Amino acid sequence: MAGGAAAGEAQCLSYAGCNFLRQRLVLSTLSGRPLKIRKIRAKEEDPGLRDFEASFIRLIDKVTNGSRIEINQTGTTLYYQPGLLHGGSLEHDCSPSRSIGYYLESLLCLAPFMKHPLKIVLRGVTNDQVDPSVDVLKATALPLLKKFGIDGESLEIKINRRGMPPKGGGEILFACPVRKVLQPIQLTDPGKIKRIRGTAYSVRVSPQMANRMVESARSILNKFLPDIYIYTDHMKGLSSGKSPGFGMCLTAETINGTILSAELASNPQGQGAAVLPEELGQNCAKLLLEEVYRGGCVDSTNQSLALLLMTLGQRDVSKVLLGPLSPYTTASLWRNRKNSRGGFR
Repeated sequence: MAGGAAAGEAQCLSYAGCNFLRQRLVLSTLSGRPLKIRKIRAKEEDPGLRDFEASFIRLIDKVTNGSRIEINQTGTTLYYQPGLLHGGSLEHDCSPSRSIGYYLESLLCLAPFMKHPLKIVLRGVTNDQVDPSVDVLKATALPLLKKFGIDGESLEIKINRRGMPPKGGGEILFACPVRKVLQPIQLTDPGKIKRIRGTAYSVRVSPQMANRMVESARSILNKFLPDIYIYTDHMKGLSSGKSPGFGMCLTAETINGTILSAELASNPQGQGAAVLPEELGQNCAKLLLEEVYRGGCVDSTNQSLALLLMTLGQRDVSKVLLGPLSPYTTASLWRNRKNSRGGFR
């Protein structure tokens, strides 16, 4: 018995600090290896886990069955022994400190491997300046999942209500079928851009804000491509959340099905200088051109998702061409390497 306990302790992954908390918990869940994280902001005036991290841990507990989570009194040490991915119909209130994209990115990694198809309602901030928005993940991550064979009518992201920071009030539905075996991918030729699509959204401000963003973005993009269509999305009443704001999400699609994305959102109410919609639209168009210049068959937002799904796929060789790796992707590769020594389930 003592030997078994010692072996379990040896298998436990140990980390220090709060960096890459999501990645560590996701990979621990997929590999079945317990995890211990020490010194979480231990030297800061306000030590321990933040509210959005605690909310993420509660979400992981909801989508699994039999997980064991221990947090010390100061919140500076976390022990996590993963249970089985269960899925089912769930609801979760996300912390308004981070957007729903912070939580949804990790669910995209876990959802295909649940026991039951996942159908979850997430409430909080749908668009901010920090995390990938629900719009970008809907436009880019879902097509990527389909390339791995994760598809069907039950794969969807639906925005019921938009919510801008700081108060949020948004609501989305994410549904994903179960796929235990993933298809290998061969994505080595991104192809040339054939069209640009996008969404300009505004909540609790004048509907003209969205139109002004569209015009300014088109003034730049029309120099390169004629096939451009940017939708305007102005939500009213209960659908508009609790805080005012506006923003834009743009995607460029190639002849080979590669989708590259860029997005920008206005400053939260009461924070920073006011942003003109014309300036935001132009800057968002420039960010999309920069993403196209970087190249690759997967955009910067979804690099780590593509690499993780390749790791979890069959032993057939998968190939993907990426642009310059983001810092988040580089860290993901290190985490994958450390976890894969024990094998993924």
